[in-house]
Parts: sequence; structure tokens; C-alpha cells
Amino acid sequence: MPDTRSDSDSDPTSDDASAHPLHRRLKSFVRRAGRTTDGQARAFAELGPLFLLPYSEQTLDFDAAFGRAAPTVLEIGFGMGEATAHIAALLPEKNFLCCEVHEPGVGALLKRIGEGGLQNVRICAHDAVDVIDHMLQPGSLAGVHVFFPDPWHKKRHNKRRLIQPEFVHKLAVRLAPGGYLHCATDWQPYAEQMLEVLSGEPLLRNTADGFAPQPAYRPLTKFENRGLKLGHGVWDVVFERV
Repeated sequence: MPDTRSDSDSDPTSDDASAHPLHRRLKSFVRRAGRTTDGQARAFAELGPLFLLPYSEQTLDFDAAFGRAAPTVLEIGFGMGEATAHIAALLPEKNFLCCEVHEPGVGALLKRIGEGGLQNVRICAHDAVDVIDHMLQPGSLAGVHVFFPDPWHKKRHNKRRLIQPEFVHKLAVRLAPGGYLHCATDWQPYAEQMLEVLSGEPLLRNTADGFAPQPAYRPLTKFENRGLKLGHGVWDVVFERV
């Protein structure tokens, strides 16, 4: 969940047309500070060689990367990996290819992989847009998860949101027929934008009449529980590749 909750007024490009995704290089993240703990560092050293995939501009062979043939789900921005580890343990029959650039988050997920004995997770610590553009073939994914991306609350920053028509089309093309795109957010204006953008993609159809009920596989994280206690809603949007 690549949610930095950044709402700074100090960015000189915030109102510049060059900041629009159509006029700059699209990215799936905003880099944030953080400290890698000793446990996360050990996980990097011990488990990184087994579960980290290097970024490449060549197509990724899922069977070779995971050591088996199985439906593969792409997760974009997993934060500290709590939901990712839960879902991977709940759905061992699926592979999970996870993109995150936040080093402590990568270390945290590696630690969870070790603690849970998970074998169906691989991590690419690189911008998901590059991974999608260069490593994933059309029709290769069974699903995509984008949980709690940065909402960019201020209206003039909305153009920085990840869920935009250009990006959604990239994802739709890489979904196999019947594959799904699941987005979730706790910011209602962003939820409404997600619903509008996904509804406008001709390769996708809504699985619900508007917002979807929370799928059983998506857990309530500490982050989400904290928001719910503060009275925040949570909205899920689930579309299917036609």
C-alpha cells in the first residue's frame, strides 16, 4: 500500500503541467524515509536471495521465478506487507508478485515470509510501472491488487494519484480474460475517482453495482482498523477483464 499521506505545499512542481502523468514519467510511488530494523536487515541477508527478483527489461518467466506454474497476482505497493502475507497464506494456490520501493517495507515482508514459511511470494523492489512495462506480458496476470495508494488529498495534487486512465489501461492489458483488478482506499473522493476511471476502461467490467463488498481475502490491517475507529470509511472497487 504505497500510502505516504504526503500533503506538502512545498513541492514547486505541484501545479506545473509537467507533473501530470501524461506529461512526465509515470511512477507508482512516492519515496519516503524510514529505518530498516535489525530484524528486517537479517531478513534481507537470509531471505533476499530466495525471494527478491531483480528488475530487468526482459519478460519475467513466472514459472521459473516461482518454481511452479500457478495463477499470478501483481500487488502494487504493499507497505509493511501485513495484508500481503495474510493473503498469500490464505491463497497458497496463487503466486504473488509484489512491487515496493520502501526498503523497510521490503524487509518487513521478507521477515513475514520467513515467519510464515511462505513460498508463493516474490518481491521486485522497483517501480511497478517499469515492471509492468518491461517484465509483464499482455494477458499474463490473474489479478492485480492496489490497496490504499496515496490519496493526494488536495485537489491540485489529484493528478498525482496512481489510478489514472493511462495506468489502468496498462493493467487491463496485462490481465488475462476473467482476471481482476482490485483497488481499495479509505478516502471517498479517491474511491469515486477509482470507480470512474475503471468504469471508463473498455477492457474492464464492474463485478458489482458500484462499489464492491470487501472480498474475503482482504484483511483489515492495523492501518485500516485505525481509520475505521476514527470514523473513516473504506471502499473496494473490483473490476474484471472482459
